[in-house]
Amino acid sequence: MDIASFLSEHQLPETYRQTAQNWFIPLADEIKSHCSGARRPFFVGVNGCQGSGKSTLCDFLVFYLGQAHGLNVVTVSLDDFYLPKSDRNALAIKVHPLLATRGVPGTHNTPLALATLARLREYGTVSLPRFNKATDDPRPVTEWPVINSPPDIVLIEGWCWGVPPQLEQELDTPVNELEANEDPLGTWRRFVNSQLAGDYQTLFSQMQYWVMLKGPSFDHVYRWRCEQEHKLLAKQGPAGSGIMTDEQIARFIQHYQRLTEHGFTTLPGRCNHVFELDENRHIAKVVKQPL
Repeated sequence: MDIASFLSEHQLPETYRQTAQNWFIPLADEIKSHCSGARRPFFVGVNGCQGSGKSTLCDFLVFYLGQAHGLNVVTVSLDDFYLPKSDRNALAIKVHPLLATRGVPGTHNTPLALATLARLREYGTVSLPRFNKATDDPRPVTEWPVINSPPDIVLIEGWCWGVPPQLEQELDTPVNELEANEDPLGTWRRFVNSQLAGDYQTLFSQMQYWVMLKGPSFDHVYRWRCEQEHKLLAKQGPAGSGIMTDEQIARFIQHYQRLTEHGFTTLPGRCNHVFELDENRHIAKVVKQPL
């Protein structure tokens, strides 16, 4: 099987071929071995900080498992369940101004996510929500892709996917300037944590296998996130309104810092497969744990 078309479509360097052969194809084969006797679909959770490559990994797993094994694999992103701007603005007025910005738990439509997973599990057919980051609003329902045949595997990825809530005392001290200056009383981060402790944990509990792309530190997220945005700009052109500048990214990612760092310390022990990344997103180490 030649993955040249996959590399071209995703604008990936030739080095990704070796990474796929060494690490991701064995991962795919292992997932396949676990789902063979399981009730379908087999749910796989994929965690990774911003820019770590989790969406590309999921796309590769869809490609490989389909091409090599004839499996019907669907990928779902937590990002596609963001609330509309109007709903987030209402939360900003009612709870805290920082909730106007998409990203943290509490800014997703969790009832829709729960219903979507239930539909995939019980019937195997569903319309998958899609969010337009350029307009910062969900796409019209008429643009949602429709899954017509029951999938064998469902991959669900997200930056905070699988992360447990923090302890109350861990919320006391701000982790960055954003929290210190704009959430001095801790209202925002306590609301986020309470949301994470609710429906999100119900969603996470449905995963049957966990994969993590673990970044070396949060400091690398800024560079990776900038690369991601530059790639989006090259693809969409200047017309892609909503694409952030590097300065906007620097502030934006501070919303994610607390739970990203919390995930770095708490999630690896809960995952079946952890890929530890170096500063260039190359796999430096792999830790595997039994299902």
